[in-house]
Amino acid sequence: MELLNKNNIFLNCKAKEKEEVIREIGRVLCNSGYVDESYIDAMIEKENIFSTNIGNGIAIPHGVEAAKKKIKKAGIAVMIFPEGTKWNEEEVKVVIGIASAGDEHLDVLANIADNLSTEEAVQDLMKKSVDEIYNIFTGKA
Repeated sequence: MELLNKNNIFLNCKAKEKEEVIREIGRVLCNSGYVDESYIDAMIEKENIFSTNIGNGIAIPHGVEAAKKKIKKAGIAVMIFPEGTKWNEEEVKVVIGIASAGDEHLDVLANIADNLSTEEAVQDLMKKSVDEIYNIFTGKA
């Protein structure tokens, strides 16, 4: 199973409450076989402790450290919000749900950091297809 599959990339998402977005992306991780369902609550718990908004319109919700045993296999899911969605007091355009018990996700995060380091890059991502986003996030671009 790949870290990211194209079925886990969602374009043109509509704004929702932050918790609803986290639960939705958590369900994608669960339905894809990456995590147990209880991992979703751990993602909410993490967000309540510390915001996963990393700036530049990007949020990376993930579970608390104690939830690592709920992870079956490392994986990510991506939601694109062209109009943005409220994340505390800021607008987020890209939400990347992460499940990883080890270091498998670090290459993906490095790719994200490299490819989405500016607001312009995030805006450019909004125009990409699922295939293009997949290639960017997996380093195949």
